[in-house]
Amino acid sequence: MAKARSIYVCTECGASALQWFGICPSCGAGDTLQETAAEGKASTHRYSSVIGAVPDRAQAPVKPVRLSRIETREIERLPTGLGELDRVLGGGLVSGQVVLIGGDPGIGKSTLFLQALAEIAPRHKTLYVSGEESAEQVALRAARLALDAGDVELIAEIQLERIAAVLEASKPQVAVIDSIQTLYSEALTSAPGSVAQVRECAAQLTRHAKSSGTALIIIGHVTKEGAIAGPRVLEHIVDTVLYFEGDPHSSFRLIRAIKNRFGAVNELGVFAMTEKGLRGVSNPSALFLSHHEKEVAGSCVLATLEGTRPLLVEIQALVDASHAPNPRRLSVGLEQNRLAMLLAVLHRHAGIACYDQDVFVNAVGGVRIGEPAADLAVMLAIVSSLTDRPIEGKVITFGEVGLAGEVRPAPRGQDRLKEAAKLGFTRAIVPKANMPKSKIPGLEVIAVDRVDQAVAKLREL
Repeated sequence: MAKARSIYVCTECGASALQWFGICPSCGAGDTLQETAAEGKASTHRYSSVIGAVPDRAQAPVKPVRLSRIETREIERLPTGLGELDRVLGGGLVSGQVVLIGGDPGIGKSTLFLQALAEIAPRHKTLYVSGEESAEQVALRAARLALDAGDVELIAEIQLERIAAVLEASKPQVAVIDSIQTLYSEALTSAPGSVAQVRECAAQLTRHAKSSGTALIIIGHVTKEGAIAGPRVLEHIVDTVLYFEGDPHSSFRLIRAIKNRFGAVNELGVFAMTEKGLRGVSNPSALFLSHHEKEVAGSCVLATLEGTRPLLVEIQALVDASHAPNPRRLSVGLEQNRLAMLLAVLHRHAGIACYDQDVFVNAVGGVRIGEPAADLAVMLAIVSSLTDRPIEGKVITFGEVGLAGEVRPAPRGQDRLKEAAKLGFTRAIVPKANMPKSKIPGLEVIAVDRVDQAVAKLREL
């Protein structure tokens, strides 16, 4: 097999060159030439030169099929043995699924999937491809975590062609690539980790997973901004994109699904890092609720939704007199621009002014909340801190606040209220449209449709 040569293609005009230039010779655009593998023969696609032979179907006519005539079948899931990981994946891995996971260095990505392979290996054939550590280092980690990983097959390799040969020969049902930035293909001359190498290696591995049915997990590095390093095309070609979040100095880790063709997006899995590896947290609401000896001002519990899972998160606010011309507005875990809007609504429709106050808002536990249903909890926490009056009793709330001062309903309000009742909360301030049709045992539901009503109810508690 002849080695494929590389060419440089302009991302602006599509012109190609045999060597790299700072400026495209065709359109004059700067720094737009990117390396890619050139096709050797017109009848052979370059993907077939690495993983399996692909029949030439360029001349074969394609006959469309009506959607109504396509027979569907239930997707078979392969459980990983880790309940929180299965929840994020939508119930487990799917044959031919390609999962891309990113996270900060040392967050626990390699540990998590070594644990998963150790759980899967007794039932299905697995392969762990280590590009960053030697085989001895991986074995030492397995021993340190006390994993029964004797059935896990392992190779320490970074050359794509050799990895492809092992995948073809062993035909594992689940394979882990750790990590995609360490791999390189002989078809390209650029260094491992470059945009061209990452894109080429990911594309060829994805094609193999689809043709062989292997569930492929690709671990990726992240940039300083927290996004997966390399071209965004990686997130487009894979089936599932997961982000591993959490403070490395904390024992808790969160896995969030950003994209999932086989399950719900924005699903959340919660783990605790222990001496024996990552362990799933069955009641994550307990992580995001502070335990005060007595009730304190500026604290309000929000019933939020992460994917299909209702979570209770404590929202804390601190309102203090400002000594600067421009009062500070700072939020952690919540959208900062929305905080400024809520303060304006609070002033206009409830008569509570914070223009001379510094306002700080925090979501406990390091969780990030993106849904607007957190608006009402943020506003009530601010009012509680400003008036220095704690919200008495076991009270939860949720609801979106509009610019006209109305309180809008939140999706799946019934599930949020049931979760609150299960954890012992006795009162709930919710939008009128989320009022449950039947009474929830042990929970008093207070319905409001305006911001001023919510503030008045808060003062009556």
